[in-house]
Amino acid sequence: MSEAPVAERPTVLVVDDEEDLRDIMRRMLERRGSYATLAAGDPDEAIAICREHPSEIDVLITDLTLPGASGGELAKTIRDLRPGIGVVFVSGLPKDIAVGKGEIDEADVLVKKPFTADPLLEAVREALKK
Repeated sequence: MSEAPVAERPTVLVVDDEEDLRDIMRRMLERRGSYATLAAGDPDEAIAICREHPSEIDVLITDLTLPGASGGELAKTIRDLRPGIGVVFVSGLPKDIAVGKGEIDEADVLVKKPFTADPLLEAVREALKK
């Protein structure tokens, strides 16, 4: 009997300027969700990863508040570089306020800080479906 090919794990790019939070999200994704992860501390690093990473990047997780650009601006740039990428925003703001301020669209996925692994993993699964 031949073995079925092993499916590649989806790759998630985590962008947050808070190193501890970035590392926590990476561990949640790798341990609980079986995702491959890439990490960046600022928009420039994230854009460089998107330009240089040779394989697919399936989901971007970004904080709404980043040094030098908003998470919404970063997501737009990365969507231009990687069409079809799913996006998950994380923020201390409730979604209705972030939408009202024009930072994200109603259809966007947002996980409110503080959060546990379950809502983050659910948001990534939702972003992979889009």
